Amino acid sequence: MPRIIVALQDDFADWEPALLMAAARYYLDCEVLTASPDGKPVTSMGGLKVTPDISFAEIDPASSDALVIPGGYAWEKGKAFDFSGLANGFHAKGKIVGGICAAASALAATGVLDGVAHTGNSLASHSKYPGYHGAGRYVDRPQAVSDGGIVTAPGNSPVTFTAEVLKALGLWGPAAESEITAFSAEHR
Repeated sequence: MPRIIVALQDDFADWEPALLMAAARYYLDCEVLTASPDGKPVTSMGGLKVTPDISFAEIDPASSDALVIPGGYAWEKGKAFDFSGLANGFHAKGKIVGGICAAASALAATGVLDGVAHTGNSLASHSKYPGYHGAGRYVDRPQAVSDGGIVTAPGNSPVTFTAEVLKALGLWGPAAESEITAFSAEHR
């Protein structure tokens, strides 16, 4: 059973990981665990209170298949967790790392985007991180991009983000496609 870790912090964008979590858990029999910096409850931008399963310190890339980080206002408030250790640890073990919206830009700061095609809200939001050296691989498009085990998306693309994470995990098939396509029908 694949294990997906969704790393949450206060003010996370609750809609960004929701479809992925539901499809993976309910339809694809994955284990989906939520984590927060200290294992204590967090509150989303929409006021959703989440009691996580584990703390960030308990996340083990060796026993997990993917790390998914939703965006949110923590970065704008200057209170965001530094995901460098977690993102690089997952990437080094050949595990999937996904970031959407502000989290895609946060991944720019970790260095994991430098060698892969990637996207996000904008190149400018990635470029504000001094450690980012992947501008030449930035893809300016309104859908998720997956390359080398790294999945990124702008904040307005949770449906394609879900699809690309599932594809990267090898879980994309008729059941996943049917469920995800039903959610994206309004975008056609």
